[in-house]
Amino acid sequence: MGQKGTSGRAAGTTALVAVVPEAEKVVGAARERYDPAAAEGVPAHLTVLYPFLPAERIDTGGRAALGELFAGHAPFEMRFPRFGRFPDLLWLAPEPEGPVRALTAAVATRWPEAPPYGGAFGDPAPHLTVAQGQSDEVYAAVEAECVPALALLRTRIAEVRLVVFDGVRWTQDAVFPLGGAPHGGAR
Repeated sequence: MGQKGTSGRAAGTTALVAVVPEAEKVVGAARERYDPAAAEGVPAHLTVLYPFLPAERIDTGGRAALGELFAGHAPFEMRFPRFGRFPDLLWLAPEPEGPVRALTAAVATRWPEAPPYGGAFGDPAPHLTVAQGQSDEVYAAVEAECVPALALLRTRIAEVRLVVFDGVRWTQDAVFPLGGAPHGGAR
């Protein structure tokens, strides 16, 4: 692994994410102000698994295995009807959460050395991070500003992306379609 960036994450850290571009219209401004990951190039997303394997361990065979795994899961529709909070985190709750949990469980079963969040949270709830490290007052203001648009926030999850942290920014490494032929490589 390389040196650590300002977030404390090491270069070569990877994650598997399902991007939710529709969320940017609703919470994008709040993410830009209050979510450090947004400044590191991470779009609004649902985390399938973080951290995944170190980048140097993900070779062509690993990408093929990920493609096969994700091809075995059908695309799905999601909505985000409410906010949730963890200590130090404001997030959108996806419904239904079952398909995201199934993707996470499939990856964690195949690569048990990469449990979600390093095993720190047991069975973490699927979520779309909006703000981190802010006061309850800031979280309440963000919720009040964004809640009216939540009823319209819907997306179709049809792929999972492998992203890699270079010490400063996250970049996309490969895309794996759900229910389709695997493909990968730099994008």
